[in-house]
Amino acid sequence: MRGRPAIYDNEEILQKAQSVFWTKGYTATSLEDLLKAMDIGSGSFYNAFKGGKKELFRKAILQRRVAFNQFKAELKQNESPIDLIKDFFRSIAKSDHDTHLQGCIIVNTVVEMTFVDEELEKESVMILKEVEEMFTHEIEKAQKKGTLKNQTDPAILGRYLITLWNGINVTRRMYPDHKILIAQIEMQLGIIS
Repeated sequence: MRGRPAIYDNEEILQKAQSVFWTKGYTATSLEDLLKAMDIGSGSFYNAFKGGKKELFRKAILQRRVAFNQFKAELKQNESPIDLIKDFFRSIAKSDHDTHLQGCIIVNTVVEMTFVDEELEKESVMILKEVEEMFTHEIEKAQKKGTLKNQTDPAILGRYLITLWNGINVTRRMYPDHKILIAQIEMQLGIIS
């Protein structure tokens, strides 16, 4: 006799779980929180996610890699990728209050998982490094084309943008105000003008 088919391991369920993890973090999220958000029972949960909460969390953070890869594809198609990167940072300031308080799930994971779960920490660090490489690549191209005046080593500028990303995801919690954030972001983006 076969059990019910696993219909829960899909994009919608992962989005619901990701939302809970994003708000509460990995450690503070209980199985009950996840089951309620995903509207499934524990049997179905463990049938779909054999590795339990950790497997689900890993899949949820890997969804962010997909989003970053989509952005990378947009950069390749854009005539002015540096402007697109600037607009990406500027869009942070326009988020709603709750989004500001959530910050970035990947940055949150790096901070939360240090000394807690090396595997999840490394996975999150790898995603941020991929984003840094994406920034570095676009900066290097812009320098060669002459559309970026700052000729600092592209790797340093790429790391600068990741530092800005990490920092702004804390600052936006301190000052969830559009005017304050956009002023900070514009000042920081001056370095890639």
